[in-house]
Amino acid sequence: MKLTTTTHVTVDGVMQGLGGRDEDRRGGFERGGWALPLFVADAELTTFINEVYERADAFLFGRRTYEIFAGSWGAMPDPDAEPIAGPLNTRPKYVASATLTDPEWAHTTVLSGDLATAVADLKARAGGELQVHGSGALARWLLANDLVDEINLLTYPVVVGQGTRLFPGTGPDSALDLIGSRAFPNGVTLQVYRPAGRPQYAT
Repeated sequence: MKLTTTTHVTVDGVMQGLGGRDEDRRGGFERGGWALPLFVADAELTTFINEVYERADAFLFGRRTYEIFAGSWGAMPDPDAEPIAGPLNTRPKYVASATLTDPEWAHTTVLSGDLATAVADLKARAGGELQVHGSGALARWLLANDLVDEINLLTYPVVVGQGTRLFPGTGPDSALDLIGSRAFPNGVTLQVYRPAGRPQYAT
C-alpha cells in the first residue's frame, strides 16, 4: 500500500484544533475551529475530502487523533450513509500507541512494538492507500523515517497566530516534488508532494 498523509493547515502552518473550539486545547490553544467554516461552505472541497476517504484501504492514526475520530465518526448512528464515516467504521484502522490497550472502535489494531517494522509490513501489503489523517506527531515521525510516499497538504486562507504546527522550528530537512495542485472556491489550496530526499543548498 502507498502511505499518504492528509493534513489541514493554516497559512502559518498550524494544524491544531481545526474542527472545533474544544477539539484540542493543549498548550492553552484558544483558536480552535478555524477550518470548519471554510470547509462546510465549500461543496467542491467537501466532495474532494469525501473522495480521499473513500479510496482508503486502511487508516493509520496517532492516539490523540484516533480518540477524536472514534468519539465523533465512530459514534455516528448511521455511519454507512456518510462518505467519511463509512470507510472509517468499516475499514482496518491501526493506531501507533504504547499506552492504548483496549480500543473499542471496531476493526482497530494497536501498533505498540517496533513501529517502523509494523508500518513497513503494512505498506508491503497489496492495496491502494494506507492513509494518515491529522496525527501530527506521527506524521512528522513517518516523514523523518522515510515512510511517507505522498503528502496531501490543504492550506486554509487564515493565520491563527498560535498552536501546534505541522513542522516544528527544528527538525529534519526534506526536498519535496510537487506532483499536483488545486485551488478550491473558498480559497483553500491543495498541494500534493512526494518526498525527494535531502534538499540542495546553495554554496
